[in-house]
Amino acid sequence: MSSTVTIRHTTTGQALLQRVPWGATFTSRLQGFMFRRALRAGEALLLVEPRESRLGTSIHMFFVSFPLGVVWLDNAGRVVDTVEALPWHPYYAPRAPARYTLETHPAFLAHVALGDVWAFEHEAA
Repeated sequence: MSSTVTIRHTTTGQALLQRVPWGATFTSRLQGFMFRRALRAGEALLLVEPRESRLGTSIHMFFVSFPLGVVWLDNAGRVVDTVEALPWHPYYAPRAPARYTLETHPAFLAHVALGDVWAFEHEAA
């Protein structure tokens, strides 16, 4: 993952998360937060698929020892589903096709509503 993004709510203009790694490679999508001991405050990972899909954006929690707040977004950046993913759970998939999967602290889900639209601003390296 060589680039990071700021995730911004398009209606309010509020920066929701900053310096989020842009995980568009197969390796970054495969590894995610596996084999980590903990999640630091404000830490997140944005997994990016080549196209919208339910299957392609599904996740597993094998080898993840802490819960994650997961947000799925479609091509337009619209939130299509959320879940608190529990450690070692075999499978989570969005209820609608998605292209982006945000993994972060579960408390972040309190700030997310279905239908929200977010923008990804690439940061200079």
